[in-house]
Amino acid sequence: MQILDGKALSLKIREEVKKEVEELKTNGITPGLAVILVGNDPASQTYVKMKAKACKMTGIYSITHEMPEDISEEEIIETIEMMNKNPNIDGILVQLPLPKHIDTTKILEVIDPKKDVDGFHPYNFGRLNQGLDSFVPCTPLGVMELLKEYNIDVKGLNACVVGASNIVGKPMAALLLNSFATVDICHIYTKDLKSHTKRADLLVVGVGKPNLITEDMVKDGAIVIDIGINKVDDKIIGDVDFENVSKKASFITPVPGGVGPMTIAMLLKNTLKAAKNER
Repeated sequence: MQILDGKALSLKIREEVKKEVEELKTNGITPGLAVILVGNDPASQTYVKMKAKACKMTGIYSITHEMPEDISEEEIIETIEMMNKNPNIDGILVQLPLPKHIDTTKILEVIDPKKDVDGFHPYNFGRLNQGLDSFVPCTPLGVMELLKEYNIDVKGLNACVVGASNIVGKPMAALLLNSFATVDICHIYTKDLKSHTKRADLLVVGVGKPNLITEDMVKDGAIVIDIGINKVDDKIIGDVDFENVSKKASFITPVPGGVGPMTIAMLLKNTLKAAKNER
């Protein structure tokens, strides 16, 4: 069994981004990322601080627009439209989840697709599904980078994606399909989940349910990617029972230290890409 070390790879990618940012700066270009943070959700605040810190380390300019919980949709839209027009801002990110009175889809659709570094705009989502160049959501993109780093070719593999969200599951399935894996997508209404996961050469799980995947649900020698992040008794664990599943897997991601660091690394890469595309 080999650990897929996302922390080590993310540091390597950050150094590469930093070097490219320095080169852009010699041409008078500083990549810029704007983040909208609505409300006081502690997890969201932590993520935004981590993103700002990563930007600072790599030389990317970043600004966070902090907004109160009861802000109107119109005010958020006005801020996004202002950033769409700002030539110094290359990437725009709306930290999710948004408060319940805000229509998330409506907000995400206001972002200029050329600045959609989260890859959530329907334009980019559509291009991804057609196998065209686009901004890809950072978490699934990070998974693909991790597989590539360890020379894991998914072509021809039976892949099972557990979770069908627009942020992780669906784009993950599209990326695997574009790389010629045979993809099975499972979700909360899937009957007999084990019958799907047990067949998988590559199992990707991201639903936010602690230890959902147990040893008996995994094929011998499977590659297991755990995207889940759950806090249980002050401990961070994934959706996979790591201790027991790791005994059967050929490769497995730890939680923390697997996919998580890759998500922010891919955000930096997407912001750099946006700057190179548009400046």
